[in-house]
Amino acid sequence: MTRHVFSSIEGHTEGMPVRMVIAGAPALKGRTMSERREDFMANFDWIRRSLMLEPRGHSHMSGTVFYPPLRADSDFSLVFIETSGCLPMCGHATLGSITFALEAGLIEPKTPGTVVVDVPAGQIHATYVRDGDKVSSVRFTNVPSFLLHRDLEIDFPPLGVLKVDIAYGGNFYPIIEVQPNYPGCEHFSAQQLLDWGREMQALVNRSVDVVHPENPAIRGVKHCMWTGAPLSGQSQGRAVVIAGDSLIDRSPCGTGSSARVAQRFARGWLAEDGAYRHESLIGSFFVGRVAQQLLLEDGHPAIRPSIEGRAWITGRAEFIVDDTQPWWDGFSLEDFAAPAPAQETSL
Repeated sequence: MTRHVFSSIEGHTEGMPVRMVIAGAPALKGRTMSERREDFMANFDWIRRSLMLEPRGHSHMSGTVFYPPLRADSDFSLVFIETSGCLPMCGHATLGSITFALEAGLIEPKTPGTVVVDVPAGQIHATYVRDGDKVSSVRFTNVPSFLLHRDLEIDFPPLGVLKVDIAYGGNFYPIIEVQPNYPGCEHFSAQQLLDWGREMQALVNRSVDVVHPENPAIRGVKHCMWTGAPLSGQSQGRAVVIAGDSLIDRSPCGTGSSARVAQRFARGWLAEDGAYRHESLIGSFFVGRVAQQLLLEDGHPAIRPSIEGRAWITGRAEFIVDDTQPWWDGFSLEDFAAPAPAQETSL
């Protein structure tokens, strides 16, 4: 029997879970967090599976692994773990992990009020507001974000022809704004938007090349954003973000909000000094801003957005993983789905 014990801080960022592993994780090899992410995926993916998937997790679980700082000017490092894999960047998990690390006393920032985190996507700079023992908000500056395609016409059978923008904020997002054939997310169930999100991802990937101008390895869409009217009069927009085949983000999504800030700024719908309060399906919110304007290497206009949000610790946990347990490395119900029936052909 091989037995492993992992300790974690449990919590959520605006409704989306964050499980931050603080003890039990292996040392990783690599000069950068990107290289260490590759090492984690190649040799320790069973940790991700066992802690994110059932029976210890669930289909919407999200988390991080806390590590010491990689660089002298950083405060700590993170590896992002999800049900779908290890992302280079995750906005809501960054906000949550910074909050947890500060409130739990795991770090003492080199510069009070500022936290610097090494992540696979690079170095993330954040500021925070503290009220006694509680971190009331965190604001981080994200990677360069931009509008790649605007007003693409996609023939979407359930609704008809839709105009779709595709923007990047750490991941690519088809963004469907309210229009004649789509009245807004508030008119449909979460399950309907999830099913349609899968269909939209597939249609976009078949219809248009979605490639990062500076990194051809970043291509295609694995997310979808259905927009609609906000629940609060203080907010400017609302979105239901679909990730992959089965995940609905409970938060407004950090990279998704970054993409929407970039889209709105590029279209002239958001001023450079404006703030965009962006709601989720459940009414939680992030505040997005334009932190910097810049040009990509090919001259494509982009911004660095900042995303501000809140997170809460809900508990602590200890997980035991040994290979005598059934499904010790986790499972998804999709692993047991019946294969699609074979198509009959005639000669």
